Amino acid sequence: MTMTLAPVCDAQAPIARVNPVAKLAAVTAVSTTALIASDWLTPLVLLAALLAVVPFSGISIGALARRLRWLWFAAATVVVVNAVFAAEQTGRILIALGPLEIGTGALLDGTAIGLRVLVAATAGVLGFATTDPTDLADALTQQLRTPARFTLGALAALRLLPLLGAEWQQITNARRARGLEGGWNLVRRARLFASTMFALLVGAIRRAGRLAAAMDARGFDSAIPRTHAREQRMRLADWIVLAAALLVCGAAIGISAAYGVFTAFN
Repeated sequence: MTMTLAPVCDAQAPIARVNPVAKLAAVTAVSTTALIASDWLTPLVLLAALLAVVPFSGISIGALARRLRWLWFAAATVVVVNAVFAAEQTGRILIALGPLEIGTGALLDGTAIGLRVLVAATAGVLGFATTDPTDLADALTQQLRTPARFTLGALAALRLLPLLGAEWQQITNARRARGLEGGWNLVRRARLFASTMFALLVGAIRRAGRLAAAMDARGFDSAIPRTHAREQRMRLADWIVLAAALLVCGAAIGISAAYGVFTAFN
């Protein structure tokens, strides 16, 4: 269990240079449009647009696939579950195996839900994998005027996540050295997982308390207005990216409406 919050993209890539607030707004717009539209064509168009952005993000296909593999697997599971366990199988029956029946209507509905999950997941990964957490915190406090105490506290907590991954690996290795392994016994593996998670939680709470005391001692809790070492500005290119995201959202809705399949809030 290892994790990193560092961007996995080329720092000079066009998307990586966009203001974090602009990227956050673009991701929110695309994800909201996909979640509002309950048809299959709107999220499909949005997903195609996101995939077209990948070459400009500076992220390699391998790194992007590693971050998305479980999310895409979850989306595929959503499609299968909704198609198989639909309340009513409408349309032409595609599969009929005894009590199992899958109709075109249920399959399209399940595909629409799965595509919405894919769009939200892909947009989020593209946005945050091309953004440094420190730059995001600076942009939130400067552009959106979010409370510095909350933003800096969240940034400090995010910076500790890699330590949690390293600590998880350390606890697991120590228990393996003592012969504590679950093997093929699912019950034993579940108990080991629960105990390891509890030990990790206790350590995280203690570390969070020490971090909070250290930040208060350094004046992070003071009411004095703070200055910023790294200035974040909304440039023309940032507004263009945000406008392009809104244009893509409108185009996706327009295309699905032109084909007569657009539905919302279903």
